[in-house]
Amino acid sequence: MNNIQTTAANHKGRGLGITALILAILLNIVGLILGIIALAISRRAGAKNGWAVAAIVVGAVLFVVLGVATLIGLTVINSQCGELGPGVHQWNGLTLTCS
Repeated sequence: MNNIQTTAANHKGRGLGITALILAILLNIVGLILGIIALAISRRAGAKNGWAVAAIVVGAVLFVVLGVATLIGLTVINSQCGELGPGVHQWNGLTLTCS
């Protein structure tokens, strides 16, 4: 009987950790937050949760990468607007509205 309880405790938060990893890839902030919650649940139960750790790492790395890519993209668009001047312009298949 004790062996069954130990096995159940080792999986506490595991399902949430797996869900967090999937969401960390698709919706990185949501997955990151759920990964932290899953890890906290597992630690309170005295269990390890590699899925939650993976979700935290993937969510954090993707957050940084997407953030940097967004900043670079916005910088390029802002620079292009500086060159084109105010108005609506077509640039590389995009419509830019510069003020």
